[in-house]
Amino acid sequence: MDIETFLHYLHFDTDKASPPGWEVDWDDAPLPYKLYRGLPAFPLCHDTPLALEKKDSPAPPTLRKISHFLWLVYGLSEISQSAFPTEEGPELHQNFRRFAPSGGALYPSELYVYLKMDGLPAGVYHYDAARHCLVLLREGNFDSYISRALGERCDLSACFGTVFISSMFWKNFYKYNNFSYRLQGLDAGVLIGQLLEVSKVFGFSSGVYFQYMDRVVNHLLGLDEKEESVYAVIPLSVEPTRWSCAGKADLSADALCRELPEIQTSHFTKSRRIKPFPMLTKMNEASTWESSKYFRRMKAGEIKNAGCQSVALPRTDQRSYDLASLCQKRFSPDMDFVMGKITLAELAELLQHASAMYHYRNDLDDLHGNGGTRLTILGCFVNVEGLRDGTYAYNVADHSLEKINLGDCRRLLQSGLRAGNVNMFQVALCFHIAGNRDHLIQELGYRGYRIQQMEAGMLTQRLLLAASALGLGGHPLLGFDVNLADKLNELHVQNKTSLIQIPVGHYRSRAWLRGGIHS
Repeated sequence: MDIETFLHYLHFDTDKASPPGWEVDWDDAPLPYKLYRGLPAFPLCHDTPLALEKKDSPAPPTLRKISHFLWLVYGLSEISQSAFPTEEGPELHQNFRRFAPSGGALYPSELYVYLKMDGLPAGVYHYDAARHCLVLLREGNFDSYISRALGERCDLSACFGTVFISSMFWKNFYKYNNFSYRLQGLDAGVLIGQLLEVSKVFGFSSGVYFQYMDRVVNHLLGLDEKEESVYAVIPLSVEPTRWSCAGKADLSADALCRELPEIQTSHFTKSRRIKPFPMLTKMNEASTWESSKYFRRMKAGEIKNAGCQSVALPRTDQRSYDLASLCQKRFSPDMDFVMGKITLAELAELLQHASAMYHYRNDLDDLHGNGGTRLTILGCFVNVEGLRDGTYAYNVADHSLEKINLGDCRRLLQSGLRAGNVNMFQVALCFHIAGNRDHLIQELGYRGYRIQQMEAGMLTQRLLLAASALGLGGHPLLGFDVNLADKLNELHVQNKTSLIQIPVGHYRSRAWLRGGIHS
């Protein structure tokens, strides 16, 4: 299958993206975390904070602070057990969950970090979520190496650390087959969104680099690119740092990789038989950049929505909230949504908080970020006080809703679900995050597809945290009819498409056994 056909099927005709007759071997499922063998491990502090309301002042991090930071970003937060009826009796399912959501709770992303701080040898580590420790992969100072991998667009000497977000292909391919490629980008984006939120509370400055020389970064971490590859690089600092959009365009991967010897590592996945995933490998190779000459900046543009009549939204003061509490309360209701009234002020606060993601620091825009030019928030709203039922586009510049169509569209939304795991008739707010229909491929090549998915994941996480602050639940969905959603939101006239669907609303408590890891 050629790449263009694969991406079309992946988004608009998902049944054709994967081969027919795919059966999941549940007994041979991989672990949801990576476990290295035979490498030095440094335990992290387990006195995890249960409250995080006050933002820290910028200061050099301690080992205790880094321990708390990593746990809130990607540590195991709780164990949940659910019972499902079968002919043989109830069947128990147990999941280890984290604060950032993941498709099927499979967590294909892994987190690596390069640290220079007291209490640890300077070097590159893997964050072992299962044991809450850091596993040393390479010891040494790699400021120059990483800086050149980024095209010399960041002063790494002023940063105490750099985070690498990777995707480990088999961890969700075993269940979703080729559809996992779409999920992996979104999962990485949700994790990046969580990391940016936690960084703010800890007083860390951060910026997201989507563009780098892949082989150089993977070589540093000792990754086999046929099974795992880095998707984003995020430097962290507590002092003024040079974040540049311009750099050197003549750096090549071959020369840099020769500077460091290869490292041989061993890790445990639990699966006895790992099936091939040629399309994921093919997409990863097509998205790989071997030189800094491929790095691009996106042209600034305006967000043009399909709506014409506008509804002004009230401005709300940015409330202070306890991030740790919000993360613990975040809930995906499934069939537990219940219809409840939403005020216009609550909807305005939710959109205002979520849209702050548009202005994060990244290497595609100017120094202040301008991601809103690439993503649009749309919504199908019912039972909102002061707002007629219908579909609307959010205008972030004016903080207003632009009417697309009036009427209750819940029946259409329900008919578009591939699985009946959400009762859309009990959902007051259903959001669609939309982006360019060509997935930024014209500007960034095939790398643009995964960048678009990551940015959609980042915005999704902001929306979920904003919902949690209002006592609402959100349930991200990819199993929906994209063509129907695009028609409903009149996206065809803008050459945009729906990337993810997120029902948000009130919910009832679920009958399950759950326990926090910190209890």
